Amino acid sequence: MTEVKQLVKGLADQYGRNEECLLPILQGIVTSEQHISEDAMVEVARELNISAAQVYGTATFYSFLHTKPLGKYVIRVCKTITCMMHGKNQIIKELESLLKVNLGETTHDGKFTLMETNCLGQCHKGPAMLINDKPYTDLTPEKVREIVMMYRNKELRSN
Repeated sequence: MTEVKQLVKGLADQYGRNEECLLPILQGIVTSEQHISEDAMVEVARELNISAAQVYGTATFYSFLHTKPLGKYVIRVCKTITCMMHGKNQIIKELESLLKVNLGETTHDGKFTLMETNCLGQCHKGPAMLINDKPYTDLTPEKVREIVMMYRNKELRSN
């Protein structure tokens, strides 16, 4: 049995095999594999006895599910009107400049992916971003430079 088949079977054993279990299974795949491959979508459809189109539709609808590999650190910048009014566009420009990528892209070394996402629940402290599961609020270009440098230094220490 392939790794993908084993993973999907294990998640289906854990969450169940009905349609309501689709989202937790897809989240489990992302947690384990960082993205949902076509093979994984086919296996989920087979395991839950639903169409591959339904699995694909769900996998591409939610912003925290990914169908292509992402960087080690996924930076999600809140795109709500509140964050925009507090300088979100400056934050994105700073991140694009620092990382040398545009929104939706991953750095050449595979370390950072830059994305926009819907509300992070931090409107009172905007602009806000999430790096993997860690929120950062009250952002300024200077604060963003410090945060990115902290992650880069962390990578240097781990190599």
